Amino acid sequence: MKRILVTGGAGFVGSHLCEYLLSQGNEVVCLDNYFTGKKEKIIHLLDNPYFELVRHDVTMPYYIEVDEIYNLACPASPVHYQYNPIKTIKTSVMGAINMLGLAKRTKAKILQASTSEVYGDPELHPQPESYWGHVNPIGIRSCYDEGKRCAESLFVNYHQQNNVRIKIIRIFNTYGPKMEPDDGRVVSNFIVQALKGEDLTIFGNGLQTRSFQYVSDLVEGMVRMMATEDSFTGPVNIGNPGEFTMIELANLVIDITGSKSKLIYRPLPQDDPTQRQPDISLAKEKLGGWEPKVPLREGLTRTIEYFDKLLSVS
Repeated sequence: MKRILVTGGAGFVGSHLCEYLLSQGNEVVCLDNYFTGKKEKIIHLLDNPYFELVRHDVTMPYYIEVDEIYNLACPASPVHYQYNPIKTIKTSVMGAINMLGLAKRTKAKILQASTSEVYGDPELHPQPESYWGHVNPIGIRSCYDEGKRCAESLFVNYHQQNNVRIKIIRIFNTYGPKMEPDDGRVVSNFIVQALKGEDLTIFGNGLQTRSFQYVSDLVEGMVRMMATEDSFTGPVNIGNPGEFTMIELANLVIDITGSKSKLIYRPLPQDDPTQRQPDISLAKEKLGGWEPKVPLREGLTRTIEYFDKLLSVS
Protein backbone atom coordinates (compact mmCIF):
# COMPACT_ATOMS: atom_id res chain seq x y z
CA MET A 1 0.00 0.00 0.00
CA LYS A 2 1.36 3.38 -1.04
CA ARG A 3 0.54 6.61 0.74
CA ILE A 4 -0.31 9.13 -1.97
CA LEU A 5 -0.90 12.86 -1.64
CA VAL A 6 -3.25 14.49 -4.17
CA THR A 7 -3.23 18.29 -4.11
CA GLY A 8 -6.42 19.75 -5.55
CA GLY A 9 -8.03 16.43 -4.73
CA ALA A 10 -11.51 17.89 -4.27
CA GLY A 11 -11.52 19.30 -7.78
CA PHE A 12 -12.97 17.85 -10.97
CA VAL A 13 -9.97 15.74 -12.03
CA GLY A 14 -8.56 15.33 -8.52
CA SER A 15 -11.73 13.71 -7.16
CA HIS A 16 -11.71 11.12 -9.96
CA LEU A 17 -8.03 10.45 -9.30
CA CYS A 18 -8.63 9.97 -5.56
CA GLU A 19 -11.38 7.45 -6.30
CA TYR A 20 -9.15 5.51 -8.69
CA LEU A 21 -6.12 5.43 -6.38
CA LEU A 22 -8.27 4.15 -3.50
CA SER A 23 -9.76 1.48 -5.75
CA GLN A 24 -6.22 0.26 -6.44
CA GLY A 25 -5.55 -0.32 -2.73
CA ASN A 26 -3.66 2.85 -1.86
CA GLU A 27 -3.90 5.21 1.09
CA VAL A 28 -4.88 8.65 -0.22
CA VAL A 29 -4.48 12.06 1.40
CA CYS A 30 -6.57 14.69 -0.39
CA LEU A 31 -5.37 18.28 0.03
CA ASP A 32 -7.60 21.17 -1.06
CA ASN A 33 -8.38 24.74 -0.01
CA TYR A 34 -11.80 24.71 -1.78
CA PHE A 35 -11.00 27.74 -3.94
CA THR A 36 -12.53 25.81 -6.84
CA GLY A 37 -12.72 22.31 -5.35
CA LYS A 38 -15.78 21.16 -3.43
CA LYS A 39 -16.14 18.76 -0.54
CA GLU A 40 -19.23 17.29 -2.21
CA LYS A 41 -17.02 15.73 -4.88
CA ILE A 42 -15.19 13.51 -2.39
CA ILE A 43 -17.58 13.35 0.58
CA HIS A 44 -18.58 9.79 -0.35
CA LEU A 45 -14.96 8.76 0.24
CA LEU A 46 -14.81 9.94 3.86
CA ASP A 47 -16.06 6.59 5.19
CA ASN A 48 -13.06 4.87 3.64
CA PRO A 49 -10.45 4.35 6.41
CA TYR A 50 -7.65 4.82 3.88
CA PHE A 51 -8.86 8.24 2.76
CA GLU A 52 -7.94 11.47 4.54
CA LEU A 53 -9.17 14.96 3.70
CA VAL A 54 -7.08 18.01 4.67
CA ARG A 55 -8.03 21.64 4.14
CA HIS A 56 -4.83 23.38 3.15
CA ASP A 57 -3.49 25.90 0.64
CA VAL A 58 -0.44 24.69 -1.30
CA THR A 59 1.03 28.20 -1.30
CA MET A 60 1.92 27.37 2.33
CA PRO A 61 4.32 24.52 3.21
CA TYR A 62 2.78 21.18 4.20
CA TYR A 63 4.52 18.37 6.06
CA ILE A 64 3.61 14.70 5.69
CA GLU A 65 5.31 11.39 4.92
CA VAL A 66 4.23 10.10 1.50
CA ASP A 67 5.46 7.85 -1.32
CA GLU A 68 3.93 9.75 -4.24
CA ILE A 69 2.52 13.23 -4.89
CA TYR A 70 0.12 14.26 -7.63
CA ASN A 71 0.24 18.06 -7.83
CA LEU A 72 -3.10 19.12 -9.34
CA ALA A 73 -3.81 22.20 -7.24
CA CYS A 74 -4.64 25.18 -9.47
CA PRO A 75 -7.80 26.73 -10.94
CA ALA A 76 -8.07 25.30 -14.46
CA SER A 77 -10.91 27.10 -16.22
CA PRO A 78 -10.59 30.69 -17.54
CA VAL A 79 -13.48 31.94 -15.39
CA HIS A 80 -11.74 30.75 -12.23
CA TYR A 81 -8.11 31.46 -12.98
CA GLN A 82 -8.85 34.96 -14.29
CA TYR A 83 -11.01 35.75 -11.23
CA ASN A 84 -7.87 36.06 -9.09
CA PRO A 85 -4.84 35.97 -11.40
CA ILE A 86 -2.29 36.64 -8.65
CA LYS A 87 -3.68 33.74 -6.63
CA THR A 88 -3.46 31.56 -9.75
CA ILE A 89 0.23 32.37 -10.30
CA LYS A 90 1.03 31.86 -6.61
CA THR A 91 -0.72 28.49 -6.62
CA SER A 92 1.24 27.30 -9.66
CA VAL A 93 4.64 28.62 -8.63
CA MET A 94 4.67 28.57 -4.81
CA GLY A 95 2.60 25.40 -4.81
CA ALA A 96 5.19 23.71 -7.02
CA ILE A 97 8.03 24.92 -4.78
CA ASN A 98 6.32 23.63 -1.63
CA MET A 99 5.38 20.25 -3.09
CA LEU A 100 8.83 19.79 -4.66
CA GLY A 101 10.36 20.61 -1.28
CA LEU A 102 8.15 17.95 0.28
CA ALA A 103 9.15 15.44 -2.39
CA LYS A 104 12.82 16.26 -1.85
CA ARG A 105 12.57 15.68 1.91
CA THR A 106 10.53 12.47 1.72
CA LYS A 107 12.17 11.15 -1.48
CA ALA A 108 8.67 10.83 -2.95
CA LYS A 109 7.96 10.66 -6.65
CA ILE A 110 6.00 13.73 -7.77
CA LEU A 111 3.83 14.36 -10.83
CA GLN A 112 3.03 17.84 -12.09
CA ALA A 113 -0.33 18.29 -13.79
CA SER A 114 0.73 20.82 -16.41
CA THR A 115 -1.44 21.88 -19.31
CA SER A 116 -1.74 22.25 -23.05
CA GLU A 117 -1.96 25.97 -22.32
CA VAL A 118 1.85 26.03 -22.17
CA TYR A 119 1.63 25.90 -25.98
CA GLY A 120 -0.49 29.08 -26.04
CA ASP A 121 -2.04 29.83 -29.43
CA PRO A 122 0.12 27.30 -31.29
CA GLU A 123 1.86 27.94 -34.58
CA LEU A 124 2.59 24.20 -34.89
CA HIS A 125 -0.21 21.67 -35.34
CA PRO A 126 -0.64 19.17 -33.78
CA GLN A 127 1.49 20.04 -30.77
CA PRO A 128 4.39 17.71 -29.84
CA GLU A 129 6.16 18.00 -26.49
CA SER A 130 9.20 19.47 -28.24
CA TYR A 131 7.22 22.59 -29.25
CA TRP A 132 8.11 25.59 -27.06
CA GLY A 133 4.78 27.34 -27.47
CA HIS A 134 3.42 30.73 -28.51
CA VAL A 135 2.26 32.46 -25.33
CA ASN A 136 1.42 36.10 -24.60
CA PRO A 137 3.26 36.71 -21.29
CA ILE A 138 1.09 39.73 -20.38
CA GLY A 139 -2.30 38.60 -21.71
CA ILE A 140 -5.38 37.78 -19.64
CA ARG A 141 -4.55 34.06 -19.77
CA SER A 142 -0.89 34.51 -18.81
CA CYS A 143 -1.50 33.99 -15.08
CA TYR A 144 -2.33 30.37 -15.88
CA ASP A 145 -0.15 29.79 -18.96
CA GLU A 146 3.03 31.29 -17.52
CA GLY A 147 2.36 29.92 -14.04
CA LYS A 148 2.29 26.41 -15.43
CA ARG A 149 5.34 27.04 -17.61
CA CYS A 150 7.26 28.26 -14.56
CA ALA A 151 6.13 25.20 -12.59
CA GLU A 152 7.52 22.92 -15.32
CA SER A 153 10.84 24.77 -15.08
CA LEU A 154 10.88 24.35 -11.31
CA PHE A 155 10.22 20.61 -11.63
CA VAL A 156 13.07 20.18 -14.11
CA ASN A 157 15.46 22.20 -11.96
CA TYR A 158 14.60 20.32 -8.77
CA HIS A 159 15.24 17.10 -10.68
CA GLN A 160 18.57 18.25 -12.08
CA GLN A 161 19.84 19.99 -8.95
CA ASN A 162 18.36 17.85 -6.17
CA ASN A 163 17.62 14.51 -7.87
CA VAL A 164 13.90 14.78 -7.12
CA ARG A 165 11.99 12.09 -9.01
CA ILE A 166 9.62 14.06 -11.23
CA LYS A 167 6.95 13.41 -13.85
CA ILE A 168 5.38 16.13 -16.02
CA ILE A 169 2.19 15.68 -18.02
CA ARG A 170 0.46 18.25 -20.20
CA ILE A 171 -3.29 17.85 -19.96
CA PHE A 172 -5.49 18.73 -22.93
CA ASN A 173 -9.20 19.64 -22.67
CA THR A 174 -10.84 17.16 -20.32
CA TYR A 175 -14.52 16.73 -19.50
CA GLY A 176 -16.83 14.40 -17.60
CA PRO A 177 -19.04 14.10 -14.50
CA LYS A 178 -18.17 16.33 -11.53
CA MET A 179 -17.47 19.35 -13.72
CA GLU A 180 -18.99 22.52 -12.34
CA PRO A 181 -21.97 23.89 -14.33
CA ASP A 182 -20.60 27.44 -14.11
CA ASP A 183 -16.90 26.77 -14.65
CA GLY A 184 -16.86 28.47 -18.04
CA ARG A 185 -15.49 25.50 -19.99
CA VAL A 186 -17.06 24.92 -23.35
CA VAL A 187 -18.38 21.40 -22.71
CA SER A 188 -20.18 22.32 -19.49
CA ASN A 189 -21.39 25.61 -20.98
CA PHE A 190 -22.98 23.88 -23.98
CA ILE A 191 -24.52 21.07 -21.92
CA VAL A 192 -26.06 23.38 -19.31
CA GLN A 193 -27.42 25.74 -21.97
CA ALA A 194 -28.90 22.86 -23.95
CA LEU A 195 -30.52 21.24 -20.91
CA LYS A 196 -32.06 24.58 -19.93
CA GLY A 197 -33.32 25.15 -23.47
CA GLU A 198 -31.13 28.22 -23.89
CA ASP A 199 -29.22 29.13 -27.03
CA LEU A 200 -25.64 27.84 -27.16
CA THR A 201 -23.01 30.59 -27.10
CA ILE A 202 -20.27 30.30 -29.71
CA PHE A 203 -17.29 32.64 -29.35
CA GLY A 204 -15.76 33.77 -32.64
CA ASN A 205 -16.83 32.02 -35.85
CA GLY A 206 -17.00 28.61 -34.17
CA LEU A 207 -14.37 27.10 -36.45
CA GLN A 208 -11.67 27.06 -33.77
CA THR A 209 -10.89 23.50 -32.72
CA ARG A 210 -10.33 21.60 -29.49
CA SER A 211 -9.58 17.98 -28.63
CA PHE A 212 -11.80 16.56 -25.89
CA GLN A 213 -10.66 13.83 -23.51
CA TYR A 214 -12.95 11.95 -21.13
CA VAL A 215 -11.75 12.13 -17.53
CA SER A 216 -11.23 8.37 -17.04
CA ASP A 217 -8.76 8.34 -19.94
CA LEU A 218 -6.82 11.17 -18.30
CA VAL A 219 -6.68 9.41 -14.91
CA GLU A 220 -5.35 6.25 -16.53
CA GLY A 221 -2.68 8.28 -18.33
CA MET A 222 -1.65 10.03 -15.11
CA VAL A 223 -1.28 6.79 -13.18
CA ARG A 224 0.65 5.15 -16.00
CA MET A 225 2.99 8.13 -16.17
CA MET A 226 3.66 7.93 -12.43
CA ALA A 227 4.59 4.26 -12.85
CA THR A 228 7.22 4.84 -15.55
CA GLU A 229 10.92 4.40 -14.80
CA ASP A 230 12.60 7.26 -12.95
CA SER A 231 14.80 8.12 -15.94
CA PHE A 232 11.73 9.21 -17.91
CA THR A 233 10.47 12.56 -16.62
CA GLY A 234 8.39 13.89 -19.51
CA PRO A 235 6.73 16.17 -20.36
CA VAL A 236 4.09 13.98 -21.99
CA ASN A 237 0.89 15.11 -23.71
CA ILE A 238 -2.20 13.44 -22.24
CA GLY A 239 -5.17 14.20 -24.47
CA ASN A 240 -7.44 12.95 -27.20
CA PRO A 241 -6.17 13.67 -30.73
CA GLY A 242 -9.72 13.75 -32.10
CA GLU A 243 -10.23 17.34 -33.23
CA PHE A 244 -13.62 19.08 -33.33
CA THR A 245 -14.78 22.60 -34.12
CA MET A 246 -16.94 24.43 -31.61
CA ILE A 247 -19.85 24.24 -34.03
CA GLU A 248 -19.46 20.44 -34.30
CA LEU A 249 -19.39 20.13 -30.51
CA ALA A 250 -22.44 22.35 -30.08
CA ASN A 251 -24.46 20.41 -32.66
CA LEU A 252 -23.49 17.11 -31.05
CA VAL A 253 -24.65 18.33 -27.62
CA ILE A 254 -27.95 19.53 -29.14
CA ASP A 255 -28.41 16.16 -30.84
CA ILE A 256 -27.77 14.09 -27.69
CA THR A 257 -29.93 16.28 -25.42
CA GLY A 258 -32.72 16.64 -27.99
CA SER A 259 -32.70 20.36 -27.26
CA LYS A 260 -34.25 22.93 -29.58
CA SER A 261 -31.44 25.38 -28.78
CA LYS A 262 -29.95 27.52 -31.55
CA LEU A 263 -26.38 28.77 -31.92
CA ILE A 264 -25.59 32.41 -31.15
CA TYR A 265 -22.25 34.09 -31.75
CA ARG A 266 -20.18 36.39 -29.54
CA PRO A 267 -16.73 38.01 -30.01
CA LEU A 268 -13.71 35.77 -29.43
CA PRO A 269 -11.91 36.47 -26.11
CA GLN A 270 -8.33 37.75 -26.14
CA ASP A 271 -5.62 35.14 -26.79
CA ASP A 272 -8.15 32.32 -27.24
CA PRO A 273 -6.30 29.57 -29.16
CA THR A 274 -7.63 28.81 -32.65
CA GLN A 275 -6.35 25.22 -32.73
CA ARG A 276 -5.55 22.68 -30.05
CA GLN A 277 -4.67 19.05 -30.78
CA PRO A 278 -2.14 16.83 -29.00
CA ASP A 279 0.50 14.69 -30.63
CA ILE A 280 0.29 11.62 -28.35
CA SER A 281 2.92 9.45 -30.02
CA LEU A 282 5.23 9.82 -26.99
CA ALA A 283 2.45 8.78 -24.59
CA LYS A 284 1.72 5.69 -26.70
CA GLU A 285 5.41 4.78 -26.67
CA LYS A 286 6.20 5.43 -23.00
CA LEU A 287 2.90 4.68 -21.23
CA GLY A 288 2.38 1.10 -22.31
CA GLY A 289 0.37 1.89 -25.42
CA TRP A 290 -1.93 4.33 -23.61
CA GLU A 291 -4.46 6.13 -25.77
CA PRO A 292 -7.96 7.50 -25.15
CA LYS A 293 -10.72 4.90 -25.23
CA VAL A 294 -13.94 6.89 -24.74
CA PRO A 295 -15.41 8.40 -27.95
CA LEU A 296 -16.78 11.94 -27.73
CA ARG A 297 -20.45 10.96 -28.16
CA GLU A 298 -20.22 8.32 -25.43
CA GLY A 299 -18.41 10.64 -23.03
CA LEU A 300 -20.81 13.50 -23.69
CA THR A 301 -23.78 11.20 -23.08
CA ARG A 302 -22.42 10.24 -19.64
CA THR A 303 -21.65 13.87 -18.83
CA ILE A 304 -25.08 15.05 -19.94
CA GLU A 305 -26.70 12.43 -17.67
CA TYR A 306 -24.67 13.80 -14.75
CA PHE A 307 -25.65 17.41 -15.45
CA ASP A 308 -29.28 16.46 -16.02
CA LYS A 309 -29.44 14.96 -12.50
CA LEU A 310 -27.49 17.86 -11.02
CA LEU A 311 -29.74 20.52 -12.52
CA SER A 312 -32.93 18.65 -11.58
CA VAL A 313 -31.83 18.57 -7.93
CA SER A 314 -30.79 22.22 -7.86
